[in-house]
Amino acid sequence: MASGLRLAFFFFFFLGLCCWGTSASSSRQQKLKVKNHLKRLNKPAIKTIESPDGDIIDCVHIRHQPAFDHPFLKDHKIQTRPSYHPGGGIYDEDKTGKAESEVRNERVTQLWHTNGKCPEDTIPIRRTKEEDVLRASSIKRYGKKHHKTVPQPPRSADPGLTNTGGHQHAIAFVDGEKYYGAKATINVWEPKVEDPNEFSLSQIWVLGGSFGGDLNSIEAGWQVSPDLYGDNNTRLFTYWTSDAYQATGCYNLLCSGFIQINGEIAMGASISPVSAYRNPQYDISILVWKDPSQGHWWMQFADGYVMGYWPSFLFTYLGDSASMIEWGGEIVNVGSQGQHTSTQMGSGHFPEEGFGKSSYFRNIQVVDGSNELKSPGRLGTFTERPGCYDVRTGTSGDWGHYFYYGGPGRNHKCP
Repeated sequence: MASGLRLAFFFFFFLGLCCWGTSASSSRQQKLKVKNHLKRLNKPAIKTIESPDGDIIDCVHIRHQPAFDHPFLKDHKIQTRPSYHPGGGIYDEDKTGKAESEVRNERVTQLWHTNGKCPEDTIPIRRTKEEDVLRASSIKRYGKKHHKTVPQPPRSADPGLTNTGGHQHAIAFVDGEKYYGAKATINVWEPKVEDPNEFSLSQIWVLGGSFGGDLNSIEAGWQVSPDLYGDNNTRLFTYWTSDAYQATGCYNLLCSGFIQINGEIAMGASISPVSAYRNPQYDISILVWKDPSQGHWWMQFADGYVMGYWPSFLFTYLGDSASMIEWGGEIVNVGSQGQHTSTQMGSGHFPEEGFGKSSYFRNIQVVDGSNELKSPGRLGTFTERPGCYDVRTGTSGDWGHYFYYGGPGRNHKCP
């Protein structure tokens, strides 16, 4: 009996040593993989700026940015400006009209600007930290959206794809024509996000292809994403994919693809100031358009910040044009406690509350076949659960086509 106990003891002792050794080896391998991934993402900096919010901004030579890790861009000559701008001159002021007495659309700042700026021929890149990567489900999935997160209005081909994975939306959209870009002025807030694995964003989607595995999407706007950034700050972001978020694309500059030419604005950095309930309102304008000469898709942020471009070869359907444009908000509801999340969309207030309380998109436009900005015509709307988040459209002289959107999430109409 005692002999049997001794044998059992030694068996489990050596089994523990074996498992501990395997676990330690696995941990070392994981750390090495994270270290190598950070080395690929964080390019050598000519200057480093520490932001008040804890971000580190690296000023990287424009030729050394992550885009040029792509084999197709090895000998690419950077296009320093688009050949054509749908609003006229590249740095023309916004001609869509502003309600100056109501909205403060001042020169946009990011928090890191208070501590310096990047030198000529460099671009600012938010440094990725080890903890950023470790928050992701895997190194491979870091900086990527989940599959099938685009809002799909009922008129689309397969209504069964709506609201997958807990994603909920309140959007306006147009389809049925060829679109070569889109523009809007977006009210900026800092919505509360209940769970670290949830997010809240407001953006423009430029879409091509079906809502299956071949979807092409270019996206730009602002977001609050604790999982991606490690805090609850409102941040500028972009995204792209050519296969419905399966293997291609990423947020900001977290993979090769988007070529940034702007040396003043950092993708993924905090936007300041933001709007407050019954207090001053702040908004930003975003324009995405296709250069008719080179075929690249360009992005402009605010008035005059031409950020850069997605090279045409990244896409299939968007190589020609977009077939749908969407504007609006999105949240993720993980439903961790068997009830709807209290994560806010927009301001966290419903559209009927109006200006100063609810969030809005205004001066909504599309780029037509003549590469000119025009009214989108009739806007469709879509939301999965209007008791949680809703959308209401309108038109006016100053704001053109606009809509209020969003909501608080969990409430008596959204248990």
